[in-house]
Amino acid sequence: MKVLYFDCFSGISGDMTLGALLDLGLDQQSFLQQLSKLGLNNEYDIEIKKNTKNGITGLDVNVILKGNANSENHRHTDQPHEHAEESRGGIYQHHHDHSHHGGHSHHDSRHHHHHGSHHHSHNGSGIQRDFSKIKELIESSDLSANVKEIALKIFEKLARAEGKIHNVPYERVHFHEVGAVDSIVDIVGTAICIDMLKPDVIMASPVHLGGGFIKCQHGIFPVPAPATLELLKGIPVYSRGFQGELVTPTGAAILSALCSEFADFPPMVVEKVGYGLGKRNYEIPNCLRVCMGESLKK
Repeated sequence: MKVLYFDCFSGISGDMTLGALLDLGLDQQSFLQQLSKLGLNNEYDIEIKKNTKNGITGLDVNVILKGNANSENHRHTDQPHEHAEESRGGIYQHHHDHSHHGGHSHHDSRHHHHHGSHHHSHNGSGIQRDFSKIKELIESSDLSANVKEIALKIFEKLARAEGKIHNVPYERVHFHEVGAVDSIVDIVGTAICIDMLKPDVIMASPVHLGGGFIKCQHGIFPVPAPATLELLKGIPVYSRGFQGELVTPTGAAILSALCSEFADFPPMVVEKVGYGLGKRNYEIPNCLRVCMGESLKK
């Protein structure tokens, strides 16, 4: 029985998940070909690069939005804080459809310049999508039925959590994260990777949350953020005095939707290991580790 195991010793985010799964050895060109079936090639570019974090080599994934009010490209990552580090080598997918639709202007826990602060700005220049629009986008695409099912399961988890927190019907909520093209890429990309890997079971470790407080549009909140905590119900979590946000809502939704069991490292023969790199520098590596192998459970 093939096991996919998420080792969340430094939390989890959407782009870390995507990088880690691809780092298991998936063919990146095949992945990008599948991702293009979303029909959003005119809205973003994607970089998949080898990089290092605390001496560990892994994949760093960045979604770059093409259009915005200033006609400049914005780089977005599903990370709580900081810009992406300089990367070396790797694959850079540049889509050749240059019609600009106006990029997203949402800034959330993924798009920050300073430690410990969230800045959610909404200037109306970006494309806004609620869950119903995202569902329609995915269902009308040429993606496989399995990819659609996985992606929509993750999105619906996230939609329901945000809807509950903000007291809005989940189909109509314009999310800080979900409405952004980069979240669509992270979640649909994760679904594509799972479909390519075909694990029999998906498991995860207890999840390291981080700690401290974050500043967002509605005020100052403790880590984890309200939607993140809602999504982590039923999942074992811990904090070791670390000051910073390690789990994003997208990362929490991925775990909630995909994992059937949460436990310390399971009995398995590890065959492949992948690392998805985050964007911050800590004394512990800011990355997600995933392992693929054969279960030893009878």
